[in-house]
Amino acid sequence: MSAEYSYGFHALQVLLKTSPERIEALYLLRGRQDARVQKILSACERQGIQPEYQSRDELDALVDGNHQGLVARLRPGKALLNEKGLYAALEEGSLAGTLLVLDGVTDPHNLGACLRTADAAGVAAVIVPKDNSASLTDVARKVACGAAETVPLVAVTNLARCLRTFQELGYWVTGTAGEAEQTLYEADLKGKRVIVMGAEGSGMRRLTRECCDELVKIPMLGEVSSLNVSVATGVILFEVVRQNNQ
Repeated sequence: MSAEYSYGFHALQVLLKTSPERIEALYLLRGRQDARVQKILSACERQGIQPEYQSRDELDALVDGNHQGLVARLRPGKALLNEKGLYAALEEGSLAGTLLVLDGVTDPHNLGACLRTADAAGVAAVIVPKDNSASLTDVARKVACGAAETVPLVAVTNLARCLRTFQELGYWVTGTAGEAEQTLYEADLKGKRVIVMGAEGSGMRRLTRECCDELVKIPMLGEVSSLNVSVATGVILFEVVRQNNQ
């Protein structure tokens, strides 16, 4: 199994705060002593973590993205939830809140951005199909800015069956489609809710769409026909937040 890394200031600040036990080694750029690094060093000291200093070339060899001079090698993490555990947690009430389903989102940048938005909107878990979906790569973790450590990401074998299980557990499944008759502002998005986002361009797959209780759209006032999936996710999730806090 290849090593797993997290990098960048925001991601490591959250990691040091929420899951410091996952940090097997922390590498800092040799010679960097600015205020942001001092903040990381203080957090390391509180957690008993001794950073190692490396050259920029050495850090560049570890990860592909913009590491900002900080890279952490992670211990294998126990999945917060698997598919079976997700259903059990929802049924017993130990996990509650809006669920976000991403159908066919294959770009790790978009996955990371959706995780970041999900964390900000208080989403209980993000669900993706095991096939035809981006995975939690180093890039996705970086874009998520720490949300990969706080929001469970659950890969399921059969997404349509998963949605039907949510319905059996009392959730209302709302899918998004440009041709939907009602806008998200006209829909009732309160209560136990699953929000399903499809891939840009192709949208939700047919079986996924057929499992939805309703479809909503974002009203588009300009010339473009659609939004980036992470932007659309933010628009819809925060309408859910607004309605549930009225």
